[in-house]
Amino acid sequence: MSRPSRSTAPPAPWSTLFDGATLTGWDATNFGGEGVVEVVDGAVLLDYGSPLTGLTWTGAPPSGAYDLELVAARVEGTDFFCGLTFPVGDAHLTLVLGGWGGSLCGLSNLDGDDAANNDSQKLFRFENGRDYRVLLRVRPDVVDVLLDDRPFLHVPIAGRTLSLRPEVELSRPLGVASFSTRARLRALRWRPAAD
Repeated sequence: MSRPSRSTAPPAPWSTLFDGATLTGWDATNFGGEGVVEVVDGAVLLDYGSPLTGLTWTGAPPSGAYDLELVAARVEGTDFFCGLTFPVGDAHLTLVLGGWGGSLCGLSNLDGDDAANNDSQKLFRFENGRDYRVLLRVRPDVVDVLLDDRPFLHVPIAGRTLSLRPEVELSRPLGVASFSTRARLRALRWRPAAD
């Protein structure tokens, strides 16, 4: 006797957050000392800041369980090119790629500790000028990150205190920042996901 097949619902369609031509829906984040934010050749360029440059989404942010994808590159510099601040329930976290001198990655803050000091910490050498596809999967009890379609971070968050470093509070509810680095962003989009 054959077993009934399990039907899996197709994923929800993606909602585009960047149209490839304008900054519609985004504001340059007023960190103080920020560099220029502009669209060049279909990508958002974040120029060197002193120290931060970024942009913050002005529309309704993702909520519940969701996937968020972007393509990011460190064009020049030696620090984080992707400080992606995102909502997790009523709290927020920041995914840091390439921080603390260029290779440190992780989530800030978990139980009051930033990515350099908590168990999400991972080292990875990023090449300047190379695009990396980042897929963030936010679920009620875990945050997963895929880098170029490969598992990169798996961080259980159930029962943990989630917060932000003060420097990126202005990136809430959804924003991307770079630190003393010229960065390039493209293909920002999100979709709801089943829990």
